[in-house]
Amino acid sequence: MTSQQTPPSLMVCVLPLLLLFTLLGYNVAVYGDDSLSGANQAALIAAAALAAALGLVQGTSWQRIQDFIIDNIKAATLAILILLMVGALTGSWLVSGIVPAMIYYGLEIFNPSFFIASACLITALAAVVIGSSWSTSATLGVALMSIGHAMGINPGLVAGALISGAYFGDKMSPLSDTTNLASGVAGVDLFTHIRYLALTAFPSILLTLLIYLVVGWFAGGEAADTSNTAIYQQLISEKFTLNPLLLLVPAGVIFLIIKKVAALPALFMGVLAGLICAFVFQQPLLAELSAATGGTYQTLMQAIYGDTAIPTGNAILDDLLSTGGMAGMLYTIWLILSAMIFGGAMEASGFLARITNALISRVKSAAGLVTATGATCMVTNVSASDQYLSIVVPGRMFTQAYQKANLAPQNLSRTLEDTGTVTSVLVPWNTCGAYHAGVLGVATLSYAPWALFCLISPLMTLAFAWFRIRIVKTEPESEHMAAA
Repeated sequence: MTSQQTPPSLMVCVLPLLLLFTLLGYNVAVYGDDSLSGANQAALIAAAALAAALGLVQGTSWQRIQDFIIDNIKAATLAILILLMVGALTGSWLVSGIVPAMIYYGLEIFNPSFFIASACLITALAAVVIGSSWSTSATLGVALMSIGHAMGINPGLVAGALISGAYFGDKMSPLSDTTNLASGVAGVDLFTHIRYLALTAFPSILLTLLIYLVVGWFAGGEAADTSNTAIYQQLISEKFTLNPLLLLVPAGVIFLIIKKVAALPALFMGVLAGLICAFVFQQPLLAELSAATGGTYQTLMQAIYGDTAIPTGNAILDDLLSTGGMAGMLYTIWLILSAMIFGGAMEASGFLARITNALISRVKSAAGLVTATGATCMVTNVSASDQYLSIVVPGRMFTQAYQKANLAPQNLSRTLEDTGTVTSVLVPWNTCGAYHAGVLGVATLSYAPWALFCLISPLMTLAFAWFRIRIVKTEPESEHMAAA
């Protein structure tokens, strides 16, 4: 409960959001992709300051605001640590030849015309097994982005396909934390939740794959240049000692995650394995890089924490064979911290609850209830900047409303997943949006239009609600719900 003396008006509550959207829009116009280098972070801090100031005026104590901000930052600590480890992973896998080997062999295996759909399908299957969209992006996603880049395919399109597959697999996996959270918050059996979720998830992913097949046929087919592919492979083979054994490292990391080893230690083992492979397989490359760094030790440490570039004489390939290590993730981490400050100020001041309550105040039908739930999830993703809150907050708010409407709890759990989980990655300052942008190296707004599953999924669940398709009731619907 808040210590507010007067309930905040809706207009007051949305003022920080209006300021945030205005500043972010202006930043994009002025800075373009460089807006993530600090301008967007400053915008989030400014919006947080306004939310805190308005909260103080409304009667919220500064101690409460500060506590909420600190708690939000604590909740994001694991994401920050994983980002640092992913930065170290990409660096060690570059100098070890693991990523170049993935690119080399991937160019032989994949057909450019079907690459987009294939990438989506591969990440979907991997995420079902792994149970995490984050881990899928950090492993398979990094490799597939490099392959797509080498093929000349739009990076935003590739990233969108990877994210679509990863989020479908994440939602359908019993190992997923968000899947378990949504079912737990709604009070429904996990596998009942997954079976009911499949009714909307499978049509969404099938439609997504169909669109990717059509788009890929033109985008991939037109971009494909077999002569360039051969050149890339030749340059990679000249710089690196390629060996299929290198592929055992990413396979091993995926195996560890499947065996329920936590993401952080699994990725750390991947970093160590990468460093060992670099020392075993890439001595000529290490000798070349050591001329600039001062020694093998310095080269390996540089790969972990800083900029590493492997010059080949080809601009596209040079871009692929470069990494920023842990330092390359600092802007993303800064963005997450700023977002957590904003989300904490909004929640502590009662603004988030006021906005979400306004969305359900006039709900009079089952379809309207599902729509209000979805809108609340998306508002929470935007204002609180965290996907877990987009599940927990609406889940707590709407549980009784679904019970009164005689709607089975799986209706709520599915809506939380279809609108909360999948839209988090579309918000640049959300922890999910910031994470995937940092890992895949593509701005959120660049991949968002191509993350088709994440766009289709909310529309699919709304369509099911409004057309009353497989809406499960706890008992015969009451009269006021009959006109859903």
